[in-house]
Amino acid sequence: MKSFVPLILSLVIAGAFVAGCIGNQNAAAPAPAPVLTTSSPVPIQTIYFTMGDHYLQKSYSFQSEKDIQTEQIRVDNPSWGIEFTVTPLNENLQYCWFEMNVTNMDTGQTDTYGYGRENGFELNQRYAMHTTGPYTIEMKGNRVKVDVNIAKRNP
Repeated sequence: MKSFVPLILSLVIAGAFVAGCIGNQNAAAPAPAPVLTTSSPVPIQTIYFTMGDHYLQKSYSFQSEKDIQTEQIRVDNPSWGIEFTVTPLNENLQYCWFEMNVTNMDTGQTDTYGYGRENGFELNQRYAMHTTGPYTIEMKGNRVKVDVNIAKRNP
């Protein structure tokens, strides 16, 4: 029985070595995760443009869900954009929302943008637009002030 003790002891030590419990601890360290820096070649999709000549630049205040504002504009440049900034007028954001329906009167296509409810809570929003023609802008909201800027996009 004494002859088996060194054999069993050597198998235990060999198993511990294979499992990584014994040996060079630095060799088993995992490689660090790569860190993305600003010089990384990964593109970030962000829309950058500035607003030029205005089609509409106005502030609106919506105090109840029944408040509706409608504007009509004619866009003569295919490079234009919509920008709005929302200021909530209530501490409880569940009551603050804004919705803008932009309808091209020639095609009948409507695009909807907004703040609150199912639209998210981004206070400053900017959208690039690409089609000329007459547009109806219908805005509604609740407990918000909104600064709207619809203008040509600068290159």
